[in-house]
Amino acid sequence: MSDQTQWQAANDQYLADALADMRARLQRLAAQQGTEVPPVTAQNTAAANAAATAPVVNAPPSVPSGNVKHASWLMWMFGEHATQKASAPPAPPVETAQPAQLSIALEVAAPGSAGTSAATSDTKPSPSSPAAPSPPTAFTPALVLLAQRLGLSDFERDVLLLCICMELDTRMPTLCAQAQHDPSKPWPTFALAFAVLDRPSWDALSPERPLRYWRLLDIHQPGPQPLSGAALSADERVVNFVKGMNYLDDRLTPLLTVLSAAGLPPSQQAVADRIIDSLRHVPMGEPLPAVQLIGTDSISKQAVAFAVASAFGAQAYKLSAELLPSAIAEQETLIRLWQRESQLLPIALYMDATDLDRGDAGTALAKRFLARTGGLTFVDTREPWGGTATNTLCTDVAKPTAVEQRTIWQRLLGEGAGDHPQQLAGHFDFNLGKIEQIAHSALGTAEQKADTLGHALWEGALARTRPALDQLAQRIEPKASWEDIKLPDDETNLLHQIADQVDQRSTVYDDWGFRERMNRGLSISALFAGESGTGKTMAAEVIAKALGLSLYRIDLSAVVSKYIGETEKNLRKLFDAAEEGGTILFFDEADALFGRRSEVKDSHDRYANIEVNYLLQRLESFHGLAILATNMKSALDTAFLRRIRFVVNFPFPGLPERKAMWASVFPAKAATTVLDVDRLAKLPLTGGSIQGIALNAAFTAAQRGVQISMPLVLDAARGELRKLDKPVNEADFRWLESAGGKA
Repeated sequence: MSDQTQWQAANDQYLADALADMRARLQRLAAQQGTEVPPVTAQNTAAANAAATAPVVNAPPSVPSGNVKHASWLMWMFGEHATQKASAPPAPPVETAQPAQLSIALEVAAPGSAGTSAATSDTKPSPSSPAAPSPPTAFTPALVLLAQRLGLSDFERDVLLLCICMELDTRMPTLCAQAQHDPSKPWPTFALAFAVLDRPSWDALSPERPLRYWRLLDIHQPGPQPLSGAALSADERVVNFVKGMNYLDDRLTPLLTVLSAAGLPPSQQAVADRIIDSLRHVPMGEPLPAVQLIGTDSISKQAVAFAVASAFGAQAYKLSAELLPSAIAEQETLIRLWQRESQLLPIALYMDATDLDRGDAGTALAKRFLARTGGLTFVDTREPWGGTATNTLCTDVAKPTAVEQRTIWQRLLGEGAGDHPQQLAGHFDFNLGKIEQIAHSALGTAEQKADTLGHALWEGALARTRPALDQLAQRIEPKASWEDIKLPDDETNLLHQIADQVDQRSTVYDDWGFRERMNRGLSISALFAGESGTGKTMAAEVIAKALGLSLYRIDLSAVVSKYIGETEKNLRKLFDAAEEGGTILFFDEADALFGRRSEVKDSHDRYANIEVNYLLQRLESFHGLAILATNMKSALDTAFLRRIRFVVNFPFPGLPERKAMWASVFPAKAATTVLDVDRLAKLPLTGGSIQGIALNAAFTAAQRGVQISMPLVLDAARGELRKLDKPVNEADFRWLESAGGKA
């Protein structure tokens, strides 16, 4: 017979003895009041004992004992082979109503075991309290464990036992009615407990005492009925615990998600080890600090939290802060339930507050919940919280480093990895889980077509960066190439330099060690300045296509909000969504935000400057390429320009550039006659206007069923100049076909 089976049998016998004693007490009280009671026979005693000792499932797990001396209160709390003597915990103090910090691992040593903890032998019920009989010296009944952990006095424990007996013996309602000399009261009450149990204490009725604080009893008190006469029943979770079934309260289950095991790269394991070391050194008797995990990647933070909880033998559960009830009474009930569970099970709380902003009402609710919860608690936030009412341990948790990601890619892809790990780690910033998903999917595709591994990896990585950004920005499909953009040589060389730096940053930052020596200046940002139509957007397309990256356009004039604080929130969502890499962010109308920086005269000016500073901060920490475009470079703050790595001026195209644009503006499939490119290049137009003229001429030709000819192009050019309010000389738009195409 296993130790667990022996423990269960001993626990059932303990309950059977306690039930028999409780029946005898009720029968004696009924007899003293002159009420006829059925005699206690061997037959009905055996039946009641059978009910009390019925087989159960999910019995509390056995926790082995040892001789390891605990170095701190935390080690004792999480039951790491505890051997130190533990006194019965006090009831929650009235002023704070906080639970005592107790061990949360059930110590259920088997009968005859030499490893029984000192706490077991020292917290037995008093011999003068026969309602709860003394257990065998080699095991601790679940009821005694419950009383020990939740701070119940002997009387309170026996009151709870009286209510539990109602679930174990169907004759108990009749006995309760007879003992109270009232057939309408077939249930236990506090008044009955005072009459039938030893050493009654009135303070057991207090809401600050364990029976009510921990919600161990349900009190059914209709109307003006006195509390002492109200019907009592034991909480279902408590009854099952006493019987030997230990499970998470089903009222908490819909709100919680179990955190699963995940491997940790060395950098994250180091973070977990630091947290564990800090918690181990919390002085005995001091409350644990809430561990605040700061960063943008919740998956990595959950993996660290799981590792820390596992180090103390606890299972971590995730609770979304958005699910916290707003009503104080409902939140208080949730707090008490969690506090109770943390005393009965080895559990830790992981609160996901990533979607909460510091000023939100939900943040205040989350802070209150954390301040009152106690135990091993983690909170997932993007930024540090200030002003919490509880002690906190703040720790930054980042994704695996670029070198670690490269190593993970190499391990997963095996011998056929080639240079894919370096390329992927250089352009994308994924956590361990996403790397595994992408690698396994791509390897599955490559099994059918061996030469598609690189393409499958790259497309799989891009696909996992799109969903979040597609909701926040406009995706542009890059189509232009280096041959399509017509700029002076200096500006073209700058664009090539930008693309080269983005492509080679993994080599420079990681292989050559620059990342280890620099805290700032690792981001790559560029400002494209020039009037509309000079090729700023096309240049961004060219770079994106050359690098194989996604291009997203963000109109800063739309991001800027008139509501204080909303602009910062919009920018935060955008950059957080783009942190996984594989993306070029193209901010159009940059002067909409950077042109607002001014002397602070009122609160709006102050917040406008905060928004500018926040964008600059995120630009400097952004791992991808960020391009800002403006038509008004002169309106930008010079301090901002100093923090941009590249500034590319897009001048009004000169005659050579316009000639090259006209020579390549029509696709090869377009039906065109001979066009006088030299004459068209003399028109003062930008590349955007030239593209528009070509489209208008093409549509006119298609409608007329003719080829795109010089007169159609000139007619479209006349309309474009008038649209731009530029002077039009009609002589420039005459075209005489009979004269050989001369004006």
